Amino acid sequence: MHHHRILFDKYHPGYFGKVGMRYFHKLRNKFFCPTVNIDTLWSMVPQEVKDKATKDNAPVIDVTQFGYFKVLGKGLLPAGQPVVVKAKLISKTAEKKIKEAGGAVLLTA
Repeated sequence: MHHHRILFDKYHPGYFGKVGMRYFHKLRNKFFCPTVNIDTLWSMVPQEVKDKATKDNAPVIDVTQFGYFKVLGKGLLPAGQPVVVKAKLISKTAEKKIKEAGGAVLLTA
């Protein structure tokens, strides 16, 4: 071992070598999944739609129009205001919080 390697092994153990499994011909497009939390969903609704929104008239939020594929469950929705969320993927906690607020979830292809 040369003196540079000795220094690296002393102060940075695990720097050299391989770890994990290889994925041959990984097509990154398959794993492209931008996410959004439910605390930012209400900010996606235009102001004139927010003004007209009631318990009977829930606004529809299509997150794919904003460049997101998956909805995650961090945060809270506005109390007493149901929303209909359209997304490709949705987490269990996000679905639970949306339905507790009186809203609905629509999965798109």
